[in-house]
Amino acid sequence: MKIDVLTIFPQLFSGFFEESFVGIAQERGAIEAASHDLRDWTSDRHRKVDDSPYGGGPGMVMTPEPLVRAIESLVGAPGERRTARTVLLSPQGARLDQAGLERLAACSHLVLVCGRYEGVDQRVLDLAIDEEVSIGDYVLSGGEIPAMVVIEGIARLLPGVLGNPESLERESFREDLLEGPHYTRPPVFRGLEVPSVLRSGDHAAIERWRTQQAKAVTAARRPDLLTHSLRVEGKNMGQGEEER
Repeated sequence: MKIDVLTIFPQLFSGFFEESFVGIAQERGAIEAASHDLRDWTSDRHRKVDDSPYGGGPGMVMTPEPLVRAIESLVGAPGERRTARTVLLSPQGARLDQAGLERLAACSHLVLVCGRYEGVDQRVLDLAIDEEVSIGDYVLSGGEIPAMVVIEGIARLLPGVLGNPESLERESFREDLLEGPHYTRPPVFRGLEVPSVLRSGDHAAIERWRTQQAKAVTAARRPDLLTHSLRVEGKNMGQGEEER
């Protein structure tokens, strides 16, 4: 999978691309990632990428010329066959979830555009952006950290990156459940014991306990996930009855 990042701070990604799951993914050939300085596509001697907004207002807006030129250099001009998907990281985007990461991980080429300032000229979205993505309901100074979130989330989903692929099956947000508590050695720490069921060797009982704990944690912290799961389950049951 190829990932290109457009940013005015490409140096932020140099260490990130070499560490943890992203570094492993690059070493194993699952990802080919690169960051590009948006200012390389400017045409003025000041390498300017922003300007004041029409209609007035605070802050600056990213101008369309360098952004569209940069995107087209990576994915192809209009009318050409494109295989890349262009994603703008912005507070106005659809909120990212695990299903969204899985969908993006299925792409062969992603171009992640890091917004800055007050936003991006709308014509960039109209001409060159396939979708907008937000990592949460809060505002950051730019799209660089959100782009890193997307890249790491994708990297760990790719075959051969995780040491134990079964880890993916037990992670939070799979089947609309958060993960329950985890324990390791020692069996007793400052008077707190590891639950006896986890030391029992009874794998069926351990699995039941983990499922119960996951449901309890989800109900306490993210009841909206349980509500969604029940809606989906009810819909699927209804479909099954119609088929019968």
